[in-house]
Amino acid sequence: MQKCQEYRTRLTGQLFFFFNVPITTMKRRIKQLIHFLTRQLWRVTEEDVSRRRYTSYNLLKVLYQTILRFIRDRVWIRAAALSYTTLFSIIPILALLFAIAKGFGFSNLMERLFRGGVIENGTMDMVMTFIDNYLEYAKSGVFIGVGIAMLLWAIINLADSIEGNMNAIWDVKKPRSYFRKLTDYMALFVLFPIIIVLYAGVSIFMTTIYQQLADYFIISSFVHICIKLAPYALSALIMTGLFIFIPNTKVKFRYAFIPGLITGIIFQAFLYIYIQIQMSVSSYNAIYGSFAIIPMFMLWADISWCIILFGAEMSYVSQNIEQYNFGQEVDNVSRRYHDFMCVIVMSLICKRFQTGERPYTANELSDAGQIPIRLTNQLLEELERIGLIYGFSSDAKSETEHFVPAIDINKLSVGRLLSSIESAGCEDFKIDHSKEFSSQWEAFIGYKEDIYQKNNGILLKDL
Repeated sequence: MQKCQEYRTRLTGQLFFFFNVPITTMKRRIKQLIHFLTRQLWRVTEEDVSRRRYTSYNLLKVLYQTILRFIRDRVWIRAAALSYTTLFSIIPILALLFAIAKGFGFSNLMERLFRGGVIENGTMDMVMTFIDNYLEYAKSGVFIGVGIAMLLWAIINLADSIEGNMNAIWDVKKPRSYFRKLTDYMALFVLFPIIIVLYAGVSIFMTTIYQQLADYFIISSFVHICIKLAPYALSALIMTGLFIFIPNTKVKFRYAFIPGLITGIIFQAFLYIYIQIQMSVSSYNAIYGSFAIIPMFMLWADISWCIILFGAEMSYVSQNIEQYNFGQEVDNVSRRYHDFMCVIVMSLICKRFQTGERPYTANELSDAGQIPIRLTNQLLEELERIGLIYGFSSDAKSETEHFVPAIDINKLSVGRLLSSIESAGCEDFKIDHSKEFSSQWEAFIGYKEDIYQKNNGILLKDL
């Protein structure tokens, strides 16, 4: 009895400690964590910490910024739109894939793969009927070529929607030309059945080896694991290719591989869950009958596109993570430091032009001036807009711009730079600065003119 009382007293004390002291501590730690994630983390440079810790911080930055962009860009709305387009285009796409597979002589193999791994047999019969009817219509339309045109339009419409969403994530303003869309998308659809067949061939080969080596436990276990992991590897490969080739910009492989691997694994795992639910939920058949596939397919398509677009966001953030450093400071930079950094950037550009060396790029200016890359890009856009610098690409295929002065560097002084920055923009407002506000205007202009004249003799190239 005494032991029970001691235990009860001890438990009460522990509960009191848990529900009182730790809550205060937890609040403080949560505030510290939020401050670390929103401010301190983004101020850490490579010189501040070890290489391993800097890499781990970068991974944390990528995850945090990806989730933030996923919420801010409302990606689930994009996914819902793509799900609708997918539902509209799925039969034409399957029809084209099966037509290409039939041309190569392995349509039966593709059908077996779909029956065994993606669509259950009962639903597959209905889908195959739709595909046969669609191909028949495409070959014998009322007008010659109308069926083929509708087929191509449905496919290009889906591919164009995917590219549009990828370009929006990557902030690409210029999409592919119509000719490039037609050639690139058709090449992908021709390549896809070949990849499927190669995957099927490897799977059959591995399965045969597994059966022959059944008596060798270690080897057969390894082969069995490879067979189980093969769909995840294929899915990761497809996602990586999607993140590299669909956006109309240069995406580096190393920044697409890890997001592609993560997205492919999650996508394949969700596909497995979807197949199990599709085969086990019989209540849908009782409610919807033959239309049971539609709500299940729409749910699968919506979540799948959310997964894919999340991976695209991760790929973008991975390649551009340096742009988010000093994020709060960049969004709230003072006017004094803004002008000071403009002087630094223009001075570096003029000096490089004077010596005849290769012009700076944005990344090189960021490193040389110790200015965050996102702020460097903003300053360069502003200086180019007011006509002080000019950006050009050294190669027609390259997207990297080099920057040179747009006016004579022997006339480009600090005073002229500051005057150009001050006067850039619209001043067409109905403010009477000649009479009613003349004293304010004269005081302001007089103060500015003193600064400009004082710095007119200081050339940027001589700093």
